[in-house]
Amino acid sequence: MTYAGSRRIIDADSHVIELDDFLHRASSDNDRPLLASMHEQSELPVVQAGLDRGRELFEKRQADADVMEKFVEGLLDNTKSGWNRLGAFDPHERSDTLDLLGFEMQWVLPTFAFHQVAHVGDNARLEAGARTLNRAMGGFCAHDPRLKAIGYLPLTLGPDVAVGLLQQGFADGCYSFMVDTNEPNDERPSFTHPSFDPVWAGFAERATPFVVHVAVNGHYRAVSPSFKNNSLTAHELGGDAPAGELGVITINSSAELFLSAMIFDGVFARHPELRGISMEHGAFWLPSWLKGLDYTSKLFRRHRSFDEAPSETAKRRIKVSPFAGEPVGWVMENVGAEMIVFASDYPHPEGTADPIAKFEAEMQNCDQATMDAFYHGNMLDLMGAS
Repeated sequence: MTYAGSRRIIDADSHVIELDDFLHRASSDNDRPLLASMHEQSELPVVQAGLDRGRELFEKRQADADVMEKFVEGLLDNTKSGWNRLGAFDPHERSDTLDLLGFEMQWVLPTFAFHQVAHVGDNARLEAGARTLNRAMGGFCAHDPRLKAIGYLPLTLGPDVAVGLLQQGFADGCYSFMVDTNEPNDERPSFTHPSFDPVWAGFAERATPFVVHVAVNGHYRAVSPSFKNNSLTAHELGGDAPAGELGVITINSSAELFLSAMIFDGVFARHPELRGISMEHGAFWLPSWLKGLDYTSKLFRRHRSFDEAPSETAKRRIKVSPFAGEPVGWVMENVGAEMIVFASDYPHPEGTADPIAKFEAEMQNCDQATMDAFYHGNMLDLMGAS
């Protein structure tokens, strides 16, 4: 019996917990000298002891069936270090893990390697890092069509470079790419500027949705650092989750702002086949956001008209993965069943030790059609496969 049981599930969000040579093994001779060490970045610090232990335990369970059985029994134990969980960094073990989970498909995103690439402060190194990351992610998933590699497209490098990385990333095996939600330089064009249309066309032409993820926000900060001067200690949830209560309550801010701009600035209108998904920004904000889109458009209706209500554009073009334990049933009652998708976040600890149970505890009033949409139907629609 798999974890999914009789459910048909497409997992929208899972991750690799990379070893520190993940990028260097995939790099070209030209790009290798430009790559930062995974240990250089401080956004998500690498714990060397945990990484070494992950390698050690992998070798033990590959050599000893009894040890492997213990790891299978503890498949969903999210108290373990990410490197210690099944399928964290070995692609073939990941396929075996997918068999145990019983998911039909799983989108796979980077973890430490993304931060290794994204925070170098130099355009040449950023481009080389993104190109290498995309090749590494494509390679990780290449052996198993159920695994969909999600790379990284740094829009901050400008549309011309981004288009080149997009095309190369597709060729190297990526299914889609995370994109920055914010241009940190106030003097540069927004990602919704028509000059970026070739990028969005690249997604639309392949019927491939773009990805916005909580970790990929172009250094956007919703909470002013001054709020930390409150005589209290900020609590950490771990993983990609922002620090403190204010960080969590505003976790959606960068995605909400970006997706609003994509609608109001006409990007979706210019690219009728364009789709997108928001990951790890929660879903509790959706009801007020959809109402706010339509209210705002009415305020400006003398200046700009839309072929459909902005909320309808959002419902047709955007999917959102909530956190396990959020009031998903309540969200669906208020926005409809077509936007919300299942995500395990495996093997990140935020995914919890039993995401199915946590989701379903908040969906007790949902009928079977709604559950099917949540578990697989909405993802099939997003991927153009329904």
